[in-house]
Amino acid sequence: MSSAVAAGAILSTPFVKTSWAADETLVLYNGQHAQTTKALVEAFKKATGITVDARKGSSSQLANQIIEEGAASPADLFYSEESPPVATLAEKGLLSPIAKATLSQIPKEYHAKDGTWLGASSRCRVVAYNKDMIDAGKLPGSVLDFATSAWKDKVGFVPTSGAFQEQIIAIEILKGRDAALAWLKGLKENGKIYNGNGAALKAVENGDVATALINNYYWFSLAKENGEDKMKSALHYVGHQDPGALITVSAAGILKSSKKQETAQKFVEFMVSADGQQAIADSVAEYPVREGIKSPYKLLPFKEIGAPAVTPADLGDAADALALRREAGLA
Repeated sequence: MSSAVAAGAILSTPFVKTSWAADETLVLYNGQHAQTTKALVEAFKKATGITVDARKGSSSQLANQIIEEGAASPADLFYSEESPPVATLAEKGLLSPIAKATLSQIPKEYHAKDGTWLGASSRCRVVAYNKDMIDAGKLPGSVLDFATSAWKDKVGFVPTSGAFQEQIIAIEILKGRDAALAWLKGLKENGKIYNGNGAALKAVENGDVATALINNYYWFSLAKENGEDKMKSALHYVGHQDPGALITVSAAGILKSSKKQETAQKFVEFMVSADGQQAIADSVAEYPVREGIKSPYKLLPFKEIGAPAVTPADLGDAADALALRREAGLA
């Protein structure tokens, strides 16, 4: 995804308040971080009077639940921390097309090619490093370099995280399947496994490991909690269109089985409106997908990330990531 994505000129249509049944409630299966969804649904209710019942779970588990429930699913919408679980539902024909007027509010790189889902916010893959253990100038220029003996016991990673699956697929797209498999085998041999990105970052902070492969917003969340001036870690942006600088999105779709199609369309319309995007941007250190929204966090300017030309739609359902992890002995 190029920096032009964020800077591109997008048609700006303000969210229009209309009359809705105040007692109407949407059911949202929520895999996104709870505080972000809470901020969004509160802003939506303030704008429309419509209540959203957000039911939390992991994105992959909720996608599987929707598949099992089929037409009997009580959910009207699915909001995922990553795009592959939503893409899985789209590939199974379980999502309704999103209105073109809504999709036109964001760059085309941020929604499905068939219009069945859209990105709500974006983030980038980064390397968190302990400033007392590693000189920033000695950090490698590619995420592939961390899977070597030179980084034995110096790099942490989370093989089960959704963003890690996306990074595997990005390497497969950019470098080939053999390279992706070799990277995973190298990390298994030389890296340290953690059960979550937050845990990996805290390990860097505590000096248990020198670096960790995470998403950028985890660092800002911890810095907000601990105080930025007290952070022992910092972020290394790999850049150079390397898969280590991959941009990914949180994503949402409307279930075809929903009996509240019109109201659900209104929710995703609000999600990418100026008010909806501001609510998301204020709640988490992710990048808005809509132009003109300011984040309160000190994010690296989007155009300086140097992300590779791999879109969320290119990543698809990321199914081969699990196969690759199994071949590498990581699943």
